[in-house]
Amino acid sequence: MRTNSLIYILLFAVLLFGCKTAELTTEKTKNGLPKNYIVNTDTTSVRIQKWRELIFDEKLRALIDSALTNNFDLQIALQKVEISKAGIRFAKGIRLPEVGVVGSASQRKFGDYTMDGVGNYDTQFSPNINDKQQIPNPLPDYYVGVQASWEIDLWGKLKNKKKAAAAKFIASQHGRDLIVTNLIAEISTTYFELLALDNELEILENNIQLQQGALDVVIIQKQSAKANELAVEMMKAQLLNSKSILVEVKQKLIECESKLNFLVGSYPGKIVRDTLMDSQNAIAAINAGIPSDILVNRPDIRQAEMELKASNADVKSAKAAFYPTLNINSLLGLQSFNVLLLLEAPASLVYNAAGSLAAPLLNRRKLKADLMTTKAEQKQAYINYEKNVVNGFVEVYNSLNNIKNTKEMYDTKSEEVEILKQSIFTSSELFKAGRANYMEVILAQKNALQSQLELVNYKKRQNTSLINLYRSLGGGWQ
Repeated sequence: MRTNSLIYILLFAVLLFGCKTAELTTEKTKNGLPKNYIVNTDTTSVRIQKWRELIFDEKLRALIDSALTNNFDLQIALQKVEISKAGIRFAKGIRLPEVGVVGSASQRKFGDYTMDGVGNYDTQFSPNINDKQQIPNPLPDYYVGVQASWEIDLWGKLKNKKKAAAAKFIASQHGRDLIVTNLIAEISTTYFELLALDNELEILENNIQLQQGALDVVIIQKQSAKANELAVEMMKAQLLNSKSILVEVKQKLIECESKLNFLVGSYPGKIVRDTLMDSQNAIAAINAGIPSDILVNRPDIRQAEMELKASNADVKSAKAAFYPTLNINSLLGLQSFNVLLLLEAPASLVYNAAGSLAAPLLNRRKLKADLMTTKAEQKQAYINYEKNVVNGFVEVYNSLNNIKNTKEMYDTKSEEVEILKQSIFTSSELFKAGRANYMEVILAQKNALQSQLELVNYKKRQNTSLINLYRSLGGGWQ
C-alpha cells in the first residue's frame, strides 16, 4: 500500500513540475499600413506584372534569362531551398516510429562467483561432475529481428517541429524569390547605367570635336594677332580635361560590363546592347496599387512572415519539452545460444514491449535556456517582419516621388540643354566676329557639356526609378 502511494506521489510530482512553464506572449502588429502611398496614387489593388511584361529591351531580357540560370547567388539560394526541403523530410520522420532490422552475435563469460555463474551450478558448489553447468559458459548469443522505438507526441512538440520545418522551407523559397527580384533589379539598373555611359561617351566625343575646332580657331586668331597665348592655353586645358573625363568614362564602361558579366555568371567581355536610352521603349508603365499589396507580393515580407511562423512553432515546441515524454520500445525476432537452433521457431521466438513516461524534474536549465532562446528569436522575427513591412512602404513611397520629380527635372534640363547647345554656336560666331572673348566660348562649351551629362543621368534615374518601383512593389520573381 505504501509502495503504491509513493508511486502516485512521485508521478504527481513529475506531472506538476514537468508541466509548469512560462506563459507565451502573443504580439500583434503595431504598425498598420496607410491606405495609400501619396495623395494621387491608385486606391485599388492591381496585379503585379511579370518581368517579361515590364521589360521590352530584348538585349536586357537575354541578360536576365542568362542570370536566372547562371548567377552564383541564385544557385546558392536554390541549394538552401534543398536544405530546407531535407528539414521537412526529417521533421516528418520524427513523428513516426523508428523501426530497424537488427542482427547481432556476441559471447559472454560468466564469473563463477556471480549470480549468473552460480545459476548454472547447484547452489552448494558440488564437486560432482554430474552437477556441471547446464548452460554453456562462455555463452554465445545470436539474434535476428526488428526493433522499434516510438515517441508519442502527447503535447504537440514534434508536431510544432514539423510546422517550423515547413515554415522554414517556405521562407527559403521566398528567400530565393527575393534574390531573383533583386537580381533582375540590379541587372536592369546596371544595364541602364551602361547605356548612360554610352551616351556620355558619345556626348564627350562630340564636345571634344567642338573644343578641338574652337582651339583651332583660337590658334589661327593668335597667328593673326587677334588672340593671345592665354586663350590658346585655356582652350587646350579645357580640351585635355574633356579627354581625361572621356578616359574615366571608358574605365567605368569596362567596370560596368564586368559587373553585368559577373551577375550573369561569366567572365568579363563585351555586353551587347542598344545605345538608345528611352524609358518608354524599354520599360512599361507601372501601377502602384494599394499598400496592402506589398504584403502579398514582396518576397522579403513573405519570407519574414514565414520565419515568424517558424519561430512561433519553435517556442511551442520548446514549451512542450517541459512536459512528460511517453516512449514505447519493442522488439520481435529470433534468439538462440546456438546458431543452428536460431531458426527453430516458435521455440526461438522472442519479443518485448515496454513503455516509459519521463519528465524533467531537477536539471531543467537546458530546457529553460532553449525556451529563452526561442522566445528571443520569436521577438526578433516579429521585429524583422515589422521592419520589412515599413521598409517596403518607404521604398514604394520614395520610388513614386522619385519618378514624379525626376520627370520634372528631366523636362527642365532638356530645355536647358537646347539653350546651352545653341550658346556654343552663338559664342563661337561672336568670338570669330570679335564681339565675345575666349572665356565666354569656354564657359558656353563647359556648361553645355555639363548639362548634357546631367540630362543623361536624369534619363538613367527615370529608368532606375521605374525598376526600383517594380522591385519595391514585389515584382520580378514571377
